[in-house]
Amino acid sequence: MAIKTPKSLEPLIIDGFIDEVVHPLKSGKEAAVYVVLSAGERLCAKVYKAANKRGFHKQALYQEGRKVRSGRKARAMEKNSRYGKQQQEEVWQNAEVDALYRLASAGVRVPKPYNFVDGVLLMELVTDEHGAAAPRLSDLEFTHEQALIYHGLLIKEIVRMLCAGLIHADLSEFNILIDMNGPVIIDLPQAIDASANNNAAMMLERDVNNLANYFGRFAPELLKTQYGKEIWRIYQTGKLTPHVKLTGHFKSSSKKADVKGVIREINDAREEAVRRKYEQVG
Repeated sequence: MAIKTPKSLEPLIIDGFIDEVVHPLKSGKEAAVYVVLSAGERLCAKVYKAANKRGFHKQALYQEGRKVRSGRKARAMEKNSRYGKQQQEEVWQNAEVDALYRLASAGVRVPKPYNFVDGVLLMELVTDEHGAAAPRLSDLEFTHEQALIYHGLLIKEIVRMLCAGLIHADLSEFNILIDMNGPVIIDLPQAIDASANNNAAMMLERDVNNLANYFGRFAPELLKTQYGKEIWRIYQTGKLTPHVKLTGHFKSSSKKADVKGVIREINDAREEAVRRKYEQVG
């Protein structure tokens, strides 16, 4: 029995981007995903839900630092006008497309993007060894050793993402797929620019802690690790690379700031400036 084509996908069929809608794959808080045929190949078609129907809250946290080239669009977004809301939606959707291309070129395991047309993202269908849609991480059970291995693989993916300048910002066991070669990270419209968003350190740490909490069910020692803080500290020094060796430990500085010393230096500088001024007058 053929599936009824969703209205959102009809324009793509008319324009030849899609040959046929095979079946719905999932419907999440921000999009509905379908398996489709395109030029004889099975792909995913991700249809973004309207802003008022999405379950994703506090978008402002994620949109901070995103650049809008057009001044008119930026002003409209600030005023939150009808046109501005349309532009916000466009920026939100394009963020995932941009992130996928950027991360794929950096070697991060994400679905390969193919096209983005009328609010629909066409991308690779991630499959298991039998060709079926790959399971989510949350659907799987692990041995102690497997948990350590998969956790390590994902920490490396997070590092690669950060080296490419991005943080997922909503990473959990629910948006990671497992194919025959390991984990694949999905759902990236909220991905943030690590250097432009003031919430970057907090979001990175939250992503890392989500992984520790999940895999900690199978390997409890992971619950005591602090990879997020360690990764961010190395990133701030400019020494983070995809091949960095991590320990999972972080030692915060116990050295107290010498406030009195700073104030003393400021006062000395002021006195010196006054002295030079009088010397010039004299």
